[in-house]
Amino acid sequence: MAQVEETIPKNLAAPAEAARAWFSQDSGSEFKLTGIVDPEDVVVSDSGPIALQLILCGSRDGQDVCLKERFDVTPSAGSFDVSYLKDSEPEIGSPAPLMDPPVGIREDWVENILPKHKFIVLVFYRGFW
Repeated sequence: MAQVEETIPKNLAAPAEAARAWFSQDSGSEFKLTGIVDPEDVVVSDSGPIALQLILCGSRDGQDVCLKERFDVTPSAGSFDVSYLKDSEPEIGSPAPLMDPPVGIREDWVENILPKHKFIVLVFYRGFW
């Protein structure tokens, strides 16, 4: 079963940040890098693509979301070329239903939403969030 790690290993930090920046620019919203899937299985090469599965949290269409996205990140002249990989089928053993929201990702949500409404209802559910 896939393991999600919140701490990005040092040898993957630069390619992971390049993928995060590319995804944020491509989506038009700022996303935070909050985790990596199976970092011990990532093969790092000086010239070939590095396949990364990252957990990115941000805002999409006015909603706070956390997404598991796949990238090929290739070292290129001191930077990285990033390409986005879409799964055609949901991955068996995907960590998505097992993930808890990253600590602090919605830290100020109540303070931002409460002034807009008379009251809010918080529902806590363990599973797909």
